[in-house]
Amino acid sequence: MNGAESLLTTLVNNGVDVCFTNPGTSEMHFVAALDEVEGMRCVLCLFEGVLSGAADGYARMAGKPASTLLHLGPGLGNALANIHNAKKGHSPMVNIVGDHATYHLEYDAPLTADIEGIAGPVSHWYRSSATPADIALDAKDAVAAAGCDSIATLVLPADVSWGDNPGGAEGASALPGPAAVADAHIAMVADKLRAASNPVLMIGGREIGHDQGLLLSRIGKACGAKVMSDTFPARWSRGAGTAVIERLPYLAEMALETLKDADLLVTIGCAAPVSFFAYPNVPSAISPDSCEQLQLASATENVGQALEALGERVGAADHEAETYALQPADAPSGDLDAMTAGATLAHFLPENAIVVDEGATSSIACFPMTTTARPHDWLNLTGGSIGWGLPAAVGAAIACPDRKVVCLEGDGSAMYTIQSLWTMARENLDVCVVLFNNRKYSILELEFSRTGARGGTPGPKAASVLDIGSPEMDFTAMAQGMGVSATRATTAEEFNEQFSAAMARKGPCLIDCMVPTFLS
Repeated sequence: MNGAESLLTTLVNNGVDVCFTNPGTSEMHFVAALDEVEGMRCVLCLFEGVLSGAADGYARMAGKPASTLLHLGPGLGNALANIHNAKKGHSPMVNIVGDHATYHLEYDAPLTADIEGIAGPVSHWYRSSATPADIALDAKDAVAAAGCDSIATLVLPADVSWGDNPGGAEGASALPGPAAVADAHIAMVADKLRAASNPVLMIGGREIGHDQGLLLSRIGKACGAKVMSDTFPARWSRGAGTAVIERLPYLAEMALETLKDADLLVTIGCAAPVSFFAYPNVPSAISPDSCEQLQLASATENVGQALEALGERVGAADHEAETYALQPADAPSGDLDAMTAGATLAHFLPENAIVVDEGATSSIACFPMTTTARPHDWLNLTGGSIGWGLPAAVGAAIACPDRKVVCLEGDGSAMYTIQSLWTMARENLDVCVVLFNNRKYSILELEFSRTGARGGTPGPKAASVLDIGSPEMDFTAMAQGMGVSATRATTAEEFNEQFSAAMARKGPCLIDCMVPTFLS
């Protein structure tokens, strides 16, 4: 058994059975091992940013890491933006990065790079295997390090890959769960909640599960606390039957207003909120200076255990959770814009769907309108680096092949990782892409105004770099050229017809949704 075979076998033995890949010469023995080792599904992606985003979407829905296969330092570099998003979302990932043979590094061949330097900012754990005998144990350690919330990067030199590993693969090992929160800390938080006049409970981070939301609602009732989420939790169980939880607004000015009267902020699975960016004369910290801040549990601690213990201390069982009733929006008519698109989504969204949201300003109405839709999961862009939505939809669909995936995607963001459509077609994934086509970087028009640059009004040159409508891009042609069926909607009625049809059939499709800009 060579090094690559022992690596693959070890990954499979430890539950990592999907690999999103874009290999090069140094990884050919890993590629060859795919035919020798049973149990690994290999998914080809045509750009590294696609495979890292897919690994993120997969992890959020599967609850375990996938592997990536990347070609040396430049391949890892191309994947960094979506590894960053995964890190911010506490998604586990095992990155396998090929490298030159150890004896070849001294010659500084063209693709030689500082892999450790590239990996460092987005990795919780890093190791480069020195010999074929090391690689299996290194792989086992990488999976353990990734756990349920971390990024592990393992470098596989070519000679380690092709060399003989006499020890073979490593077996499975039990992974430790998240650390429990101390009873004394939970008791202190409970006492603080009872004493506060205007407490706020804010949950977020890696996941807001259905049962967690209901328990949080009951705790809020017991303590007289306002119940909220952070702005972009990685995964959120939403729709009919889920708890009423207010989302902290994205705009710092609105977020500040929301929390202005709080005297205690208890965060659960997330950190205290801050403004997404700095703006002139706007505070960076969202909660007021007079507000005491406590963290019940971090994203890496046992949030469920902490909530259960807190609920027992405050008598949450004596209260009923406030939940959303099933009230899908009526199918709209007339002009197609963010509001009517949100109504269509809310009306036709099937039960147990997965919504991947990178629609930016154009999907602004979709989130609130779907609060009373059929139960579904909602995935948010956690790290702010665009080009995540299409790849994340790929990963979510592979993790949950029996569930419909709806990807809300902006036209500008789509062009970062448009190659994802090809993988959707190749794998025949059940993904409907709703492509909001406003021919603008509309979110940047909004941010230009908010920063006060040039008095908030761009000049002609500045306006031109926020405009992506000249030449106009034909997303239906691009999708069809990569094997994905595509239609264009220009009215609410057309979008109703096309979206309802997409929900009724299997397989990938794209709807080019022609909408005005957010500011028009």
